[in-house]
Amino acid sequence: MKSVRVAFAADHAGFELKNELTGVVKRLGHEVADLGAHKYDAEDDYPDFSALAAKAVVTGEADRAVLICGSGVGASIAANKVKGIRAGLCHDTYSAHQGVEHDDMNVIVLGSRIIGSALAEDLVKAFLGAKFSGEARHIRRLEKVKGLDAR
Repeated sequence: MKSVRVAFAADHAGFELKNELTGVVKRLGHEVADLGAHKYDAEDDYPDFSALAAKAVVTGEADRAVLICGSGVGASIAANKVKGIRAGLCHDTYSAHQGVEHDDMNVIVLGSRIIGSALAEDLVKAFLGAKFSGEARHIRRLEKVKGLDAR
């Protein structure tokens, strides 16, 4: 597997899982940028961390990002507000790799209150190990999705 630059970010609900997963990803040989939270704060807000990770991807500081909040829903909504981000909430390995292969997903979002650390590890491995297919039908659909940014 080619080394990938991965930005990680999580609010208080995803804080512990983020810390576990950054270690896993480093052991796989990938470069990790931990964008926070750097300490547990029950009053922090997922949009702040979603924006940091999304901006790291669109500026090229990271190839992909992993976002974690309680359900994953809020972080996914927030990340998708950033032009150029294709964030998918994934709680199964098929979606984690298929989202990259078919939709060029560049951010995976996990719900720490929905899944455990073993499944989260499998999801991140599937996400990082996948490549966009480049098939004509997937390119056509991706261009349509990108066109929605201009609206």
